[in-house]
Amino acid sequence: MSDIEITLAALREAVRLAPDNLPLLQHLIRTLSDLTRYDEAEQFLMATLGAGGRQPAVQLMLAEVFYRQGKNSHAMAIVETLCNPAAPHAPAIVLHAKLLYREGKVDQAVREYKRAVEHDGSLAESEFESLLGIGRWEGNDPAGDDFHDNAGDEIIDGRIRAFAASSEGPPGASPLEKPKLKFADVGGMESVKEQIRVKIIFPLTHAEMFAAYGKQAGGGILLYGPPGCGKTYLARATAGEVNAHFLSIGINDVLDMWLGNSERNLHELFEQARRNRPCVLFFDEVDALGASRSDMRQSAGRHLVNQFLSELDGVKASNEGVLMLGATNAPWHVDSAFRRPGRFDRVIFVPPPDAAAREEVLGIHLAGKPAADVDRRKVAAKADEYSGADLMALVDAAVEVKLQEAIRSGRPTPLTTNDLITAMRTVKPTTREWFATARNHALYANQGGTYDDILAYLKLK
Repeated sequence: MSDIEITLAALREAVRLAPDNLPLLQHLIRTLSDLTRYDEAEQFLMATLGAGGRQPAVQLMLAEVFYRQGKNSHAMAIVETLCNPAAPHAPAIVLHAKLLYREGKVDQAVREYKRAVEHDGSLAESEFESLLGIGRWEGNDPAGDDFHDNAGDEIIDGRIRAFAASSEGPPGASPLEKPKLKFADVGGMESVKEQIRVKIIFPLTHAEMFAAYGKQAGGGILLYGPPGCGKTYLARATAGEVNAHFLSIGINDVLDMWLGNSERNLHELFEQARRNRPCVLFFDEVDALGASRSDMRQSAGRHLVNQFLSELDGVKASNEGVLMLGATNAPWHVDSAFRRPGRFDRVIFVPPPDAAAREEVLGIHLAGKPAADVDRRKVAAKADEYSGADLMALVDAAVEVKLQEAIRSGRPTPLTTNDLITAMRTVKPTTREWFATARNHALYANQGGTYDDILAYLKLK
């Protein structure tokens, strides 16, 4: 037995002998979490709750374990019961702020964090305050007293955005990732995966063969389809397949109110990808950056599109080893110039998962959760038109119901097939609205057959 196992065994025994010793329990859970043994920590806490352990403190520890695993909805279900305005639980409010921040609700996160610190100043966290932007503008307040209540680059006030842009300049260095995801982690979409292999992966893994035919590793693919069908997840898995860097670009990483700064930001992001090749450069919601120039009234937008096209062409620097993926829910708004050879010249429809893929996606989302022989095939058959995100929301909704029941009863019970089917009453497929719009474009604006895949999916061709 290793020293770590001996230590853990001693801690478990100590907690068993002194179940009311909260610091001892916290030490055990912190140790398990630091070792990333979250399942053990979760099971131990659930058992403690079932045995009538100190409820609020133990519930908060369980929420923190969920938070560290990225199970945000699980953590939120617990934290919301602890953030009682009548009797505020300050540590729970801090965790609530962090969960809100993860959801992108920065203003709400700032308010919750400040409320917690007002109740208990010892809970202040300088690192989290930096993320929220609290105190960042101290002594340099061009926007008035309300300036301190906003949160960095996420704030809405145009005056603050202007000041941030002028003082900080272009982003320049977005965080690079080395994703561990593989295609095996992505449920279904076999046809889409195969097209990505041919266009992006094989030129890297069989470089000598491609070089013999004068073919360089590079170029781009435009993924389009209903929201929540795994376009971003697939892009990250593509980088994992070839052990490449991954750089995800959103509209906020590029756009700037000052003339010329948006183009400069975009150029620097391409340069960052070129310095770290092989690199998958992923543009989420590419239609926001590459909108059709014929629809633009202002020249600034056209300048940005021209800069984007120039970077894709590698006019001033080679893009060899830079693999470009774009994702959009509205391909009809993307300038047609982006689909020319050497740019996003392969346009791939990413449909909602079919029945077999839905079963596989459900298996991925149920992994690690207590489930009593869930009939995934039965659930998948009833979940027609559900996207991958809808299926995740379905599982989360069922889990939240079970979690609330477990917290009330103090006894956890596993998920069942009926729990998931019952959750379908509240979680509806979100793809229908998208197809209503896409159908019109596919029928009446389908020059060149770009949207033939939509017609085939809807059985209109």
